[in-house]
Amino acid sequence: MEKTNWRRTRLACYYTNITMASAFSLPAMLFTTFHGTYGISYTLLGTLVLVNFFTQMLVDLVLTFFGRRFNIKLLLRCIPLLTSAGLLLYAAAPVVFPGFTFVGLLAGTVVFSLAAGCCEVLISPVIAALPSDDPGRDLSLLHSLYGYGVLLVVAISALYFQLFGTENWTYLVVFFGLLPLAGMVMLLRSPLPEVELGGKKSETQAKKYRGELAFCAVLIFFGAIAECTMTNWVCLYLEKGLNLPKAASDVLGLAVFAALLAMTRTLYSKRGGNISRILGWSMVGGVSCYLVAGLAMNPVVAAVACVLTGLCTAMMWPGTLILMEQKIPRPGVAAYALMATFGDFGGAAGPQLLGAAVDATAVTDWANALAQKLSMTAEQVALKASMLMGAGLLAIGFICLAIWRKVRDRA
Repeated sequence: MEKTNWRRTRLACYYTNITMASAFSLPAMLFTTFHGTYGISYTLLGTLVLVNFFTQMLVDLVLTFFGRRFNIKLLLRCIPLLTSAGLLLYAAAPVVFPGFTFVGLLAGTVVFSLAAGCCEVLISPVIAALPSDDPGRDLSLLHSLYGYGVLLVVAISALYFQLFGTENWTYLVVFFGLLPLAGMVMLLRSPLPEVELGGKKSETQAKKYRGELAFCAVLIFFGAIAECTMTNWVCLYLEKGLNLPKAASDVLGLAVFAALLAMTRTLYSKRGGNISRILGWSMVGGVSCYLVAGLAMNPVVAAVACVLTGLCTAMMWPGTLILMEQKIPRPGVAAYALMATFGDFGGAAGPQLLGAAVDATAVTDWANALAQKLSMTAEQVALKASMLMGAGLLAIGFICLAIWRKVRDRA
């Protein structure tokens, strides 16, 4: 009976993580529609991403320092309700805020971002606390299901847009906004394990693990930049930067990207491996993909580079959590919250910087001159330049991590 109960708990957590995918992938698919229909600039679109991740980061920080003041189990069970409320508010933005649609989108983003912050901090330690032969593989499977959720959202959305058009996007968001409510029912009917809140350690242990925690924090920061930047901009980049049709952009962008993301994480959950080595090669692969996406003039080559980023960055976020579990036994909710904080900071900074870079670059003289020379638009040149900027950020991260690793080895 106990095994059945824990199985139900595991399934409830998995379902909650899957439905959370709609809160991240739907906005990315609608960026072009928002830009064309409501005149929302790329900088403001990047601001939605920024607010998303900074709201999550605020939740992460609160749970890091004040986690013991909250009913963790109640928070966990409220995640689906907040997700649903945020998406429904997002869908109602044009009606509730006529002429100020961005304000409604911003409000909806804040609400479902609160849910996302709680989800990334609480779901992983719950899964790690459940009886298992290999919690690391369970964590990888949990994060792979998010990728499958994105794939499902993209497939349904692409079909919907083909049948009913992007102008009817609100009804699609309402549909996805109702799905999380089933997760709330599942969590209410499932037992939840006790999880470490503060990860209590002796002073000696704290000093020993402080460096490992800092290393993981830096790693997840740059991993989030690599994954979240491409996740948020890939559809718009393929459509505007490479002149691909919207349906093809959605499928090649989010769908294939998410499929590679999910399959890579599933493969690790089945076979395992040296997570430290996997993380190193992931960073190298991410830099390479961003470089090719920015430099390749052939649309097919650039598109392939974009989606292969999903393969290269798949293990950066969950892999860092697995590494943390290996280096720091029973790290606790506070450690997961700290990881989520740095991950959210990277996930917020990357897309926002690239969005601002596109707006700033598109109006420069050199971008217009280069566009004429290459038979492109200034906007396309700016989008390609943003990919090179992404590669530069990841390269800095790789250098920092290489230096850090050498220092750790000498210590």
